[in-house]
Amino acid sequence: MNQRPPLVEIAPAKINLALHVRAKRADGRHDLETVFAFCTDGDSLSGALADDLSLTVTGPFAAMLDDGADNLVHRAASALAAEARVGKGVRLTLDKRLPVASGIGGGSADAAAALRLCTRLWGCDPALAERIAPQLGSDVPACLLSMTARGEGAGDKLALVDAGVADTPVLLVNPRLPLSTAAVFGRWDGVDRGPLANWREGRNDLEAPARALVPEIGAVLDWMGEQQGVELARMSGSGATCFALFAGEAARDRAAAACPQRWWHMASFLR
Repeated sequence: MNQRPPLVEIAPAKINLALHVRAKRADGRHDLETVFAFCTDGDSLSGALADDLSLTVTGPFAAMLDDGADNLVHRAASALAAEARVGKGVRLTLDKRLPVASGIGGGSADAAAALRLCTRLWGCDPALAERIAPQLGSDVPACLLSMTARGEGAGDKLALVDAGVADTPVLLVNPRLPLSTAAVFGRWDGVDRGPLANWREGRNDLEAPARALVPEIGAVLDWMGEQQGVELARMSGSGATCFALFAGEAARDRAAAACPQRWWHMASFLR
């Protein structure tokens, strides 16, 4: 008897179209206003039923991740199994294509993909995944949706929005330098520069502290701003990945072909 083929979930790369930091909270986190958008490409997670829970990590950035119980994918699957009281495990394989610690939600997107995949595989109530997601990280609820949304609070209070970006050609560029989210927030100057209304007129309040830690971010943004057809270039999340939105696919592809070889890049579309 043939075995069923593994289920597959894409973990789309996340970008913050704008990110305003409003205040530091008593719990150590920060009050944010942001607009999340998602690419059509990212990491890929496959899974099949098994007697226990296991994770294998492959792909160009596999060496930077642990495949044990501390991996967010493993934690997400374990948490869902406990919450749903399932009696079977899952054999997971993560194809890690996105840089680690890069401001595009890689770990959060992977965890969210694990919640979606295991919900399908085990026949769980999707509400269980929604309940677990905030416990795994502030960006996991947004990545679970993987739809354009405004985030407030710590980024986990979500409302779907039409930001007018569907099918927009996008180029992501990372200088191949990991950047700690905690370190970037630790350098935020504490100044509230105002609310987020129109994301196109917004900003990323974490860009200045991120550039202080990784000056190469400035070089990436300068290069992006020089490309023909670019409509907006900005850093995503806590960095160091930056994104550029283009007027057309051909302009984006020309920029991708011209991207310096020392940098990682990915050409995609927004969902």
